Amino acid sequence: MAYLALARRYRPRRFAEVVGQGHVVRALSNALDQGRLHHAYLFEGTRGVGKTTIARIITQCLNCEKGVSSTPCGECGTCKAIEAGRFVDFVELDAASRTGVDDMRDLLESTAYTPAEGRYKVYLIDEVHMLSKNAFNALLKTLEEPPEHVKFLFATTEPEKVPQTVLSRCLVFALHHLPGEEIQTALDRIVHAEGLEAEPAALAELARAAHGSMRDALTLLDQVLAFGGGTLKREDVAGMLGVADRDRIYDLLDSLAAQDGAAVLSHIGDLGRGVAGADSILDMLAEVFTLIARRQVVANAPLPAGSPEQRIDALARALAPEEVQLDYDIVLKGKVDVKLAEDPMLGLEMVALRLLAFQPRKGEPQASGATPPPAQRPRPAPVTPDRVAESRPTPQLSSPGSTTGSAANASWEETVPMLGLKGMGRELAQNCVLLERNDTLIRLALDKNKAHLLTDRLRGILEKALSTYYGAELKLKVEIGSQAGPSPAAKQAEAAASRESELRRSVEDDPHVNALRETFGAEMLPDTLRPENGSATR
Repeated sequence: MAYLALARRYRPRRFAEVVGQGHVVRALSNALDQGRLHHAYLFEGTRGVGKTTIARIITQCLNCEKGVSSTPCGECGTCKAIEAGRFVDFVELDAASRTGVDDMRDLLESTAYTPAEGRYKVYLIDEVHMLSKNAFNALLKTLEEPPEHVKFLFATTEPEKVPQTVLSRCLVFALHHLPGEEIQTALDRIVHAEGLEAEPAALAELARAAHGSMRDALTLLDQVLAFGGGTLKREDVAGMLGVADRDRIYDLLDSLAAQDGAAVLSHIGDLGRGVAGADSILDMLAEVFTLIARRQVVANAPLPAGSPEQRIDALARALAPEEVQLDYDIVLKGKVDVKLAEDPMLGLEMVALRLLAFQPRKGEPQASGATPPPAQRPRPAPVTPDRVAESRPTPQLSSPGSTTGSAANASWEETVPMLGLKGMGRELAQNCVLLERNDTLIRLALDKNKAHLLTDRLRGILEKALSTYYGAELKLKVEIGSQAGPSPAAKQAEAAASRESELRRSVEDDPHVNALRETFGAEMLPDTLRPENGSATR
């Protein structure tokens, strides 16, 4: 038996099988069950979201031998004929190839005849926006006064091109892009039905690549099964789709946050030697900047399934919100520049250098909605012992063997801001507490929940900063857990929570707020309360 593509084999045959279009399914089901049938329906939406699939299900609902309902039996001769595409009272016209008025007149002449087999004659016109002006005019008269046995179903990807005179005579349903999580769930169900094994990360990558289209997702699934010999692994999906390693994308952004230019260029080189093209890498950077901005603007905002939440939150703290906005803009504009570059990977490298070199200009008013003009990042002068001595008193190392206590950790909390660290290096220092400090060694303990920050590169950055600060070559040892007291980051979080609690109490006790509650039934939205300038204000 010939192989049937997954997109055809798993095409929904009942409303219950339709993925992600609950608002349309509910309205149509109620209309069919209550006998409130309109003569013309128009379904709009991008490719592969279910427009013609829903039209075929409606045809079954109208003509099932067991009666009109939202749940056709699927077993009678009519239902099987519709599924097989041999039901004579279902006429499908592709307006992309038959756009003329003569084609429309031939179709409309057949509407005068009663159905040969079913209860209704159903006309499905796909890509209806491509009909000519004269064809639309010919259709209008029948749409105004259609025979009782005729139903029109229209599908289009460009509803703005359909004349308003036609739209006003139809019930219009907008089909949505499918969320990646729903596509991934549907793919997982189909893979298990096929008796196959798949890595969740592979299905997540396919769901992203489908861009909201279930049909595209199934087509890609067919393709990757052929590519991988019947198994689904993330590296096979990435290789087939030309997708960059997401861990490397996050490593690149960690280096950007730390302003480590050499590491940024190294990561760009590694990505350039992979399967992904420059355009795909920029798309992934734009996606991650969006997730970072989401967490910066909306606390605890949901992230797509499989997202590395800890790394995104760490970047959200390490990068300023206005910097993330500008970086996103640089990446989008970089997509245009990369297409113009003779070597796309050199164009990608230039975009990375822009991300390093530019940041929003601070302290200047901006017009509403305007993109802040870029300015060069301030380049710090080289740190020398003389400059260190001028900027602060020379710190004194304690005697060998001294260990930490509350006083020593208070000293560590004061030391961290003086180290001149930025980005992920500062994040690492703020989540540590001091265990031991002597003439040759500094020993820190890192919060076990922040263990992902302990990389060789970040440990080296912190060690160098401490050696510069103390004016001596020091070895840094960082242990996971075993903390003696809260870290600077934990204290800051506790202080922020205290300020928020104080603000909440202040607002709840405010007589004006209580008056609004009593008079208008107003409710306070807790997520909108934010302390400013370290105090409880509103």
